[in-house]
Amino acid sequence: MGLDEEARERLADIVTLQPTKNKELQDRWGMESGSEVHQYLEHVLGEYYYRDDDSLIRATEKGVDLVDVEPSVPPEEEGGLPEMIRVPTLHAQVLDVLGGPEERSESVVSVLGKLREELDIDPDVDEVRSALQSLRRKSVVEVEYRTVPTFRLAVERDAFEVQTID
Repeated sequence: MGLDEEARERLADIVTLQPTKNKELQDRWGMESGSEVHQYLEHVLGEYYYRDDDSLIRATEKGVDLVDVEPSVPPEEEGGLPEMIRVPTLHAQVLDVLGGPEERSESVVSVLGKLREELDIDPDVDEVRSALQSLRRKSVVEVEYRTVPTFRLAVERDAFEVQTID
């Protein structure tokens, strides 16, 4: 059975966002809950996605081949640093202001303040938190747990290329 246009677009989202979580797809697809995302994945995209060892959602090779987009993190680079990541604009902006690997890690609120101050944008704090967690899953940001989770680049900025997808 073939996929309709909406299903192909959603599969392309998985390919470009992988590794990802239900919540990220829920926000992207405008669904009410993670359960709704799970049901959609199981019933519509079942043969085109899988969950990795960390329960993160990834496209199968068949799924990647079916859509005309490049994976954000190619499957052969799992666990390693990708040469290029494909991310939404806000994620790229977070990378622009986030401290480097030798700098002190920053809280979500600190990163939000830098986005407001340096880039004159005002995203929601939950969007910034989600962006940081997504970048962590792509291995370009690391988390340090202090009183609150704090973040910094895992590697130098020139170690990877960033391409925006929206």
